[in-house]
Amino acid sequence: MFKTFVVSKEFDNTRIDKWFKNQVKDIPNSLIQKFIRTKKIKLNDKKTTSSIRVKYQDKITIFNLENIENRTVKFKKKYVSSPAEQDELLKVVEDNKNFIVLNKPAGLPTQSGTKALRNLVDILKTSKYFSEDKPFIVHRLDKETSGIILFAKNRKYAQLFTSLFRLRKIHKTYLAICNNQFNSNEKNLKDNLIYYEKNRQIIQKAETTVNVLDSNTKYSLLELNPITGRKHQLRKQLAVRDCPIVGDNKYNVKYKNSNFKHLMLHAYSLKFKINERKYSYYISPDENFLHLLKKYNFKLNKFF
Repeated sequence: MFKTFVVSKEFDNTRIDKWFKNQVKDIPNSLIQKFIRTKKIKLNDKKTTSSIRVKYQDKITIFNLENIENRTVKFKKKYVSSPAEQDELLKVVEDNKNFIVLNKPAGLPTQSGTKALRNLVDILKTSKYFSEDKPFIVHRLDKETSGIILFAKNRKYAQLFTSLFRLRKIHKTYLAICNNQFNSNEKNLKDNLIYYEKNRQIIQKAETTVNVLDSNTKYSLLELNPITGRKHQLRKQLAVRDCPIVGDNKYNVKYKNSNFKHLMLHAYSLKFKINERKYSYYISPDENFLHLLKKYNFKLNKFF
């Protein structure tokens, strides 16, 4: 048995795996890839790949859809938040018909994972801000990173923001407190970062500009502007220079300190331009970050 779908205008130029998540079932990408690899999903009656972009009026055939739905029922868990929790966690900076900008608290994942069910996306879905829409993820923050994050409210703006990020026309600034005195002469960090996917080594180029705002013999306060957007980019690039971020339980092994229970990495600002209109957003670090700045007499005159 099979079922055939026709791609609507809304999903023109969308990756087939993303189309599947939106139009058929929200399941892990690994399963979608498996179904494509085993020819359970075909595009215009031909074998395809998960990265292929579908076009308006393309025909997508899915074989044994009922079996796929039965096999993936366990992945349907969503976090259901209360109105009180939404009021506490959703700190809105900007809200309009096309996108929303939030101040994400440290400790809250952007999406659900194997170790945490509660997440920002599911909380947003049931909030008053998305009564008629759903949040589209256009970038992410690590669970323990605090600060500014952006979600699109429709596919048009999701594709727009994705393009702007790819063209490096959305500019992000982070603040970080790191162990050791960072070399102030090193203004541009360029590295080949190594990742592993199913025992396969992947090397990706990473680039970040850095400015030392203040420092002492034990710690440094840095302003970071990532040019590329790799997973854990800032954390890895600083760790390989023996200046790991304070509170980083993954990459800061040498300088672990039980007094620091939070990652001292904060997404401070986000800037972009749409139709010649400039958008600029700034968010002050949380109390834990500010407390440590005060403790070590760091200055933030440039920002506050």
